[in-house]
Amino acid sequence: MREAAFVKRNVKKWEEFELLLNNKSKADPDKLSDLFIQVTDDLAFARTQYPHSQTHEYLNGLASKIHMYIYKNKNEDKRRFVTFWKYEAPLLMRENHVKLFYSFAVFTVAIIIGVISQNAEESFVRTIMGDAYVNMTLENMEKGDVLAVYGREGQLDTFFAITFNNVRVSFFAFAAGLFISIGTVYMLFTNGVMVGTFFTFLAQEGFMNEAFKVVMLHGTLELSAIVIAGAAGFIMGNSILFPGTYSRIASFKRGAINGLKIVMALMPVFIMAGFIEGFFTRFTSMHWALSLLIILGSAAFIIYYYIIYPIRLDNERKKTIHTT
Repeated sequence: MREAAFVKRNVKKWEEFELLLNNKSKADPDKLSDLFIQVTDDLAFARTQYPHSQTHEYLNGLASKIHMYIYKNKNEDKRRFVTFWKYEAPLLMRENHVKLFYSFAVFTVAIIIGVISQNAEESFVRTIMGDAYVNMTLENMEKGDVLAVYGREGQLDTFFAITFNNVRVSFFAFAAGLFISIGTVYMLFTNGVMVGTFFTFLAQEGFMNEAFKVVMLHGTLELSAIVIAGAAGFIMGNSILFPGTYSRIASFKRGAINGLKIVMALMPVFIMAGFIEGFFTRFTSMHWALSLLIILGSAAFIIYYYIIYPIRLDNERKKTIHTT
């Protein structure tokens, strides 16, 4: 690549780095660490292709500035916990809203396939859920409490068990991204088919309304967490497939770290979903108004924190950069 073309391709990125360095009150050490990797990759390329050029000298100076700032300020931020939830996780989510859409699309298509399959063959639910679970559900239907399974264990035991299971499923959806995103697609697909099949089965038995208001108490958060963890899996998987200007190893490291951060940002969702399932879902006779309030509140939180708030925060950040 000719030097002029290389500069033209990357100059906007370098200018953004300088703006962040100059506006130190807004600079995040982790963000600068990512930028440092990009600059050093560009520096290595320039050192090989354009030694002793002005481009090489400029990048060497820029890398030095970032390096000094990172290690000077690495341990200075005492509000790291707050800044992660307030700024870092939402902005990272904003950068990957497209992957979130892909995850949602795969999950939605899988649910539709589950609905169609169960409608086409009523025994399909046994293939997906297993005979034991289906038979137990049918027995509960005869007793008049289709969702009695949620009240079998103690509240605290259920809370810990469900929270652990939510973490496990979401982590698997993320970790499956190691298989170049195909594993994540598989996890989203199988869980989506299961959801579509189960609800269709309950509808066929005449228990859809009761099941929806009970299952979605915790299901709103649980299913959202699976979709968001799927987006984290796509981040890691795509970092292997599409390294861009990074080396493939550097791209994978960056994708794995960013994906893991998104999974970590789901921890409050895991805990709240486990709490609702452990302490509220067992009350299958709960008034529909209270159920609806919890369901809509959960949905509003997911939509705001993972979609609306990141967009607003990103717009504010862009305005700050442009006015600096």
